[in-house]
Amino acid sequence: MIAKKSHYTVAVIGATGAVGKESLEILEERKFPLGGLRLFASKRSAGETLPCQGKSWTVEELTPSSDFNGVDFAFISATDAVSREYGPRLGASGVVVIDDSAVFRMDADVPLVVPEVNAHALAKASRRIIAIPNCTTTPLVMALKPLHDAARIKRVVVTTFQSVSGTGAAAMDELIEQTKALLTFQEVKAEVYPHQIAFNLLPQIGSFGEGGDCSEEVKIVRETQKILGVPNMRITTTTVRVPVMRCHSEAVNVELERPLKPNDARALLTAMPGVTVFDDPVRKLYPMPLDASGKDDVFVGRIREDQSVNNGLNLWIVSDNLRKGAALNAIQIAETLIATAGA
Repeated sequence: MIAKKSHYTVAVIGATGAVGKESLEILEERKFPLGGLRLFASKRSAGETLPCQGKSWTVEELTPSSDFNGVDFAFISATDAVSREYGPRLGASGVVVIDDSAVFRMDADVPLVVPEVNAHALAKASRRIIAIPNCTTTPLVMALKPLHDAARIKRVVVTTFQSVSGTGAAAMDELIEQTKALLTFQEVKAEVYPHQIAFNLLPQIGSFGEGGDCSEEVKIVRETQKILGVPNMRITTTTVRVPVMRCHSEAVNVELERPLKPNDARALLTAMPGVTVFDDPVRKLYPMPLDASGKDDVFVGRIREDQSVNNGLNLWIVSDNLRKGAALNAIQIAETLIATAGA
């Protein structure tokens, strides 16, 4: 899919958004072999400069006439419309597209990839488009994978507690402004979300379908089934937006076909690449958004038996949604392709 080279040219589409900026930081932190970097955003951001790997790079306006000649990888973290227009076009021109939207995730000929879980699916990218999952699906499948391999999962119940950064920079600004307004007894304005988010919880992420599920809940179910390769896995979800700036948390109940003791689950999760077990209730140690913010790993704790069913376990998962939930996962896919280039 990608030729073996010493350096690669990368395009970041949506470079000035929360995920785009995170991508630049991670490209620098991980010393990604950059030969060139092209940054694209909307007209209002064109001309800005952003730093990466010791250089300043100028943001270009993304237009239908934008030239991607020489680009090896394109990370798209913009709108669904941008992904829908530019993903197929760039893939057909030979660019490897790693897309952060929901547009291609359920396409049969587009792999949906978390490298630690299903890197083998990269071989199926016939259109040169690779999708990354929803930012709650990624940490979920990383925790479920070793448990499923060991004891086969029958059913999963997930409740998410998702930070405002999952909606973007405007939502983060709205939380800050609403908090300031409330603390100074001023009027609160809700523009990004349908209701006030500061000091509140919203049990809705995305639009509601006919059956009453939110679109986010449907995504998590279908994406988890696809990534784990178990299309009939029984999963139910409830997604909640919370007034946290960064990191998504998930309360997960797993019903297994075979017994699995909490200590055995801890051992399996500890051995899982990209997972950190943080679980010592006696010392009041468990994952929190404050712990996971800015970190690459998925943190898992509160691992305990569910006494209400046979072979049940409860887990608490926290992950930085801008890193492993989005930018980091995309860059790890590119790194995996580079590592296997020419093999």
